[in-house]
Amino acid sequence: MPTVDIDTDELRELTGHGEKSDDDLRDDLFELGLEYEGETEDGELRFEFEPDRLDRLSVEGVARSLRYQYGDSRGVYVPKTNDADWTIRVEDVPEERPYVTGAVVRGLDLDEASLDSLIQLQEKLHATIGRKRAKGAIGVHDLTMLKGGEAADDSEGKSVRYTGIDRDGDTFVPLEGDAEMTPGEVLSEHHIGEEYADLVAEYDRVPAIYDSIGLFSFPPVVNGRRTEVSTDSRDLFIEMTGTDQWTIDHMLNVVCYALDARGGTIEDVRVEYENAPEEYRDSLLCPDFSTKTKTVPHDRIERTLGIDLQGEDVIDLLERSGLDGESTETDGSPAYDVTIPPYRVDVLHPVDVIDDIGRAYGFNNLDPRYPAVGTIGGRHERARLEEAVRTALVGLGFQDLLNFHLTSAEELHDRMGIAPGVDALGGGDPVEIRNPYSEDYTVVRTWLLPSIMQVLENNTHRRYPQDLAEVGFVAQRDDGANTGVAEARHVAGALARHDVSYEDAKARLQALVADFDAELETPPTAHPSFIDGRTAAVEIDGDAVGVIGEVHPAVLVEHDLELPVVAFEFDLAALQ
Repeated sequence: MPTVDIDTDELRELTGHGEKSDDDLRDDLFELGLEYEGETEDGELRFEFEPDRLDRLSVEGVARSLRYQYGDSRGVYVPKTNDADWTIRVEDVPEERPYVTGAVVRGLDLDEASLDSLIQLQEKLHATIGRKRAKGAIGVHDLTMLKGGEAADDSEGKSVRYTGIDRDGDTFVPLEGDAEMTPGEVLSEHHIGEEYADLVAEYDRVPAIYDSIGLFSFPPVVNGRRTEVSTDSRDLFIEMTGTDQWTIDHMLNVVCYALDARGGTIEDVRVEYENAPEEYRDSLLCPDFSTKTKTVPHDRIERTLGIDLQGEDVIDLLERSGLDGESTETDGSPAYDVTIPPYRVDVLHPVDVIDDIGRAYGFNNLDPRYPAVGTIGGRHERARLEEAVRTALVGLGFQDLLNFHLTSAEELHDRMGIAPGVDALGGGDPVEIRNPYSEDYTVVRTWLLPSIMQVLENNTHRRYPQDLAEVGFVAQRDDGANTGVAEARHVAGALARHDVSYEDAKARLQALVADFDAELETPPTAHPSFIDGRTAAVEIDGDAVGVIGEVHPAVLVEHDLELPVVAFEFDLAALQ
């Protein structure tokens, strides 16, 4: 989960509650859903929070939430913006990264704390919604160091140009550099360029942003040293490029709200596309501070929270959540049209609004009660089977694992030497996450062995032998299923040691199957993740349900393993 480091002195100043102790702040933040994770070396408090609340990635956003919680602020706040004086002209841009947005913020009084907070917000947005800069990247520049060109043929103001150039094109001095470099030299010789080179590895031409002096930004890799922001900077130019306009527009909103909290004045920036994407006009004003509305039925609020509320109480709780609400009707029943502020990227459904109402009411203030059902809870038969298999595996010398259900397509297929869609265990089409917050967790795993191989990869500093097993959830796309997804539970085990062989895995598997009075057969088969001739199908009571074998050397090398590994995996349902 994402974490944010908070200077409590800053938090007290921004909330206006200097009387609050660190313990008080920890308790108040816990009610907002931020869990205390300890202190940093600098004495700041570290909190873990839900990754959908991007507005809380900085001390300014956390302070805003606390002011609402304390009742010091109410309702939707939208910063006023001044008319645009700057334009970003988009010309001949790389098709892989066609979108851009921006804003100007004037009148800031930055000190070390506020500058550190801005840098942290930038990094956290990159790591979450920006997908490590792949989907959206932020550039913050000292406006006084920019020299704008003509904004357009018939408009006033200044402009910069977002375009694409060759890797050996114009030069600039990158951040933390002291010599002129081309983009290609940055990617191969500069430490920041080397870290993010993969982002533009497939680009024929790389993104670049120019003012009338020359190149000053190489997104999404590194800014130029000429426009570096310091505590002496008063006016900032913010540009964001990405693969999706919605993403970078909302990243910009979060940054602008944070700087508005520091006393900055937001100024619009006009974006002019040479060839506008279909869903956007040739010219648009940024930032986009438009609000959206969700309709929430009153009875659903009461049913979900389990409390009785008057209409005026709901309106009050909405305003204390930083929202606005107006009474209305839906299907003849009382409801509320709820206005969502532009920095809230997490509100996708009425349930998200109800969650805010519950937090404003105080989840600790809800009275627990027994559900009105006439049944007694008990373990599902499948859960009993899972527990029995885990117990048997531990008895056979395995360490029991519980890995994440989400992973990446690279872990499932590329690193295991198997192509998606092949007729082999793990080769099914994975269920993709539509809007993942991290490129490391983009799909639901289709089999367990990649997760176990990751654990082995992370445990190369531990003593051997390492015998690991897991009973866990897997899923793959299936047009024949009602939901379009076929779900299952698998059993997998792996043995890593210098003298391990196929026979060792077969012996463990045979003992496991025998514990459940089933018959095991292992006819030869082939699987891309295992060595040919040392691989067999797992057949239980005559049904082919899995695979067993010696892991292929290419897979071992991919996971930095220097010892042989044997493994098996099969469908848990075969033991029922």
